Amino acid sequence: MSARAGIVVTGTEVLTGRIADRNGPWLADRLLELGVELAHITICGDRPRDIEAQLRFLAGEGVDLIITSGGLGPTADDLTVDTVARFCGRDVVLDAALEARIAEIIKPLMARFTGPGAPDFATVRAANRKQALIPAGSTVLDPVGTAPGVVVPGAPTVVVLPGPPRELQPMWHKAIGTPEVQQAIAGRTRYEQQTVRMFGLPESGLADTLRHAQQVIADFVRLEITTCLRGGELEIVTRYEPDAAAAYGQLLAVLRERHARAIFSEDGSRIDDLVAGLLAGRWIATAESCTAGLLAGRLADPPGASDYLAGGVVSYSNDAKADLLGVDPALIAEHGAVSEPVAEAMAAGALRRFAADTAVAITGIAGPGGGTPDKPVGTVCFSVALGDGTLLTRTTRLPGDRADVRERSTTVAMHLLRRALSTG
Repeated sequence: MSARAGIVVTGTEVLTGRIADRNGPWLADRLLELGVELAHITICGDRPRDIEAQLRFLAGEGVDLIITSGGLGPTADDLTVDTVARFCGRDVVLDAALEARIAEIIKPLMARFTGPGAPDFATVRAANRKQALIPAGSTVLDPVGTAPGVVVPGAPTVVVLPGPPRELQPMWHKAIGTPEVQQAIAGRTRYEQQTVRMFGLPESGLADTLRHAQQVIADFVRLEITTCLRGGELEIVTRYEPDAAAAYGQLLAVLRERHARAIFSEDGSRIDDLVAGLLAGRWIATAESCTAGLLAGRLADPPGASDYLAGGVVSYSNDAKADLLGVDPALIAEHGAVSEPVAEAMAAGALRRFAADTAVAITGIAGPGGGTPDKPVGTVCFSVALGDGTLLTRTTRLPGDRADVRERSTTVAMHLLRRALSTG
């Protein structure tokens, strides 16, 4: 059996759902990449008794490594380090060098606070002194913010990380390089991991293909396959030991044979990154009704978006469609605002308004009201227009509530855009 790990996510705000847990899933992916089997992810509040109960539970499950996140701040409810030290049977000691390092970090931060009522440096330093108290014999992970992490050797080894993802993620990469963690995961099984992404294929269709693959691939049992359907996209993640690469090659051949049109990525690339690459050297504009700017925001997410994103128009009302995009009111009166002719006119208007060579338009009924027998809630029309005259227009009915329809609409638009740019 491979080395095994458990994760303890602490924080009452996470336990109650006020803040979504981003650390548990992120750490789970990193462990998977390392070939470490994840036994459990647990979430508990900021109570020492509950944190210690999770640690004891995971130790009882025989894990080699426990990772905690959260509870490393200077306030009274940040008790993870004390609890881990007690669990590991170690005293808590002051690391003078770490205390000085934390002081260097907070000093420039204090310069931002001036005027009456601003805390003085000595007071803040005294409060942050708590963060320099570590379990005796542990290895310090330098702070990314003000909170250091620690690695406490033992059986199991415990890695204590801060709660903010922007601090936890870079610190994790330091943690796995320590001798203590390397020793704890020495028994891991080394795996290859590949991700295929599809769009427009129902899970039932993929399930049938995997049943077929099981019959025709001799070493199929050596492939660990997980599938996930998100917003109309299917993600197929396959993990296997390196000497089972031939079996994965056969699986990929089956997927290509049966679903060539649905596959849009064989190397794990996401649609947003693929579209960003295809937009290199182009100038794109958006015209959005029901999505009200969500697509423009999505196009702007990748670094370097200013090289290809001209701008967008949120034309929610019919007057806005006419005034901002030049859509003929007679066209709206004849076909309705949610129609392919209006979507095409919106795309053409965006091309003109931004002097662009690529445009995407979305108009639809997100609900919960506004639907008709002919155009029920979830009906959305899309149009992609290129400067060379290429036009790709589609109407689809999307499932889910208002938020689902709006979010899924951006995904459909991204895939239509990829198709138009790949063939145009």
